[in-house]
Amino acid sequence: MKPHRIRMAHSLIMNYGLYKKMEIYRAKPATRQEMCQFHTDEYVDFLSRVTPDNLDMFIKEQAKFNVGDDCPVFDGLFEFCSISGGGSMEGAARLNRGKCDIAINYAGGLHHAKKSESSGFCYVNDIVLGIIELLRYHPRVLYIDTDVHHGDGVEEAFYTTDRVMTCSFHKYGEFFPGTGELRDIGVGKGKYHAVNVPLRDGIDDATYKSIFEPIIKRIMDWYQPSAIVLQCGGDSLSGDKLGCFNLSMRGHANCVNYVKSFGVPTMVVGGGGYTMRNVARTWSFETGLMNEVVLDAELPFNDYYEYYGPDYKLDVRPSNMYNANSPEYLDRIMTQIFSNLENTKHAPSVQIQDVPADLVDFDDDPEEDAKGNIDTRGFNKF
Repeated sequence: MKPHRIRMAHSLIMNYGLYKKMEIYRAKPATRQEMCQFHTDEYVDFLSRVTPDNLDMFIKEQAKFNVGDDCPVFDGLFEFCSISGGGSMEGAARLNRGKCDIAINYAGGLHHAKKSESSGFCYVNDIVLGIIELLRYHPRVLYIDTDVHHGDGVEEAFYTTDRVMTCSFHKYGEFFPGTGELRDIGVGKGKYHAVNVPLRDGIDDATYKSIFEPIIKRIMDWYQPSAIVLQCGGDSLSGDKLGCFNLSMRGHANCVNYVKSFGVPTMVVGGGGYTMRNVARTWSFETGLMNEVVLDAELPFNDYYEYYGPDYKLDVRPSNMYNANSPEYLDRIMTQIFSNLENTKHAPSVQIQDVPADLVDFDDDPEEDAKGNIDTRGFNKF
């Protein structure tokens, strides 16, 4: 999860010339107040003060907030959290204003972070912060997670509301974080608004497509979201150091292309992915598809060219790994999910409200502050 992955992807995207088709912004880092729209004040305060040099002062807090082995304290921790969270909040705000059709924050996608706890390399849940921003303008938001790990932090945040539907495709069974059963469907007003697709080892492009597209199509038909957040974790790619799926670059990218085909305002975020050269390749290819460009197979020279040897090609190919996902198993999953979705309604229980005029006028220059500080900040504190 080192930021080095983001630098590699950025360099490849720039050297393919895709910057000519996009607007690129340096997002304003999220403030402590903005993080506290989801996270607790106490947890955010801890993240802002802890450093490798003063760890001894926070022994009790480390245990309380689950900071340690999987989520170590490092220099610049809070700055990284601010940048990641700010990128997703700003992307959401630009979508809200109609400034773009697709917003991308590959430094985001940290889907395991909880309200007052870090988890699985994730400290601040930028996705939840971005969705809260989208909910200021959109009555229904769909969250789709293609990371090999279950998107537990996002699901938990919206488990009791029908204004956000979460749909996670993940490895289930003796695998971190151990959540995401088929029968986990939400509670209260959020019942049937959590969709979990538990998959087995070795799923390939054709099999993944055969379950991803029908489920997303049914959700779009029944739920009719007006905004989508798509988490593109690269650890579902073949050959990932921590993953166990067998998706090629094109199989992974098919998910992005399919979601894009609905023409709904979409925010794309990063996520896991531990074979860095493959993550950078795939995110670059997917950025091309979002811009209606199929990138050339020959990699352009870039700052990290030596990482892509010995072939220096764009492609990430599948292996001959055994696919444990039988057609009968996947059919059972889809049948149950389709049955659950029939219980959802088009209209959310919480209706969208007009933005108060005094808050619209809050910012002197809304173009300078694209993250949405003018937009009902502090509302809908989850």
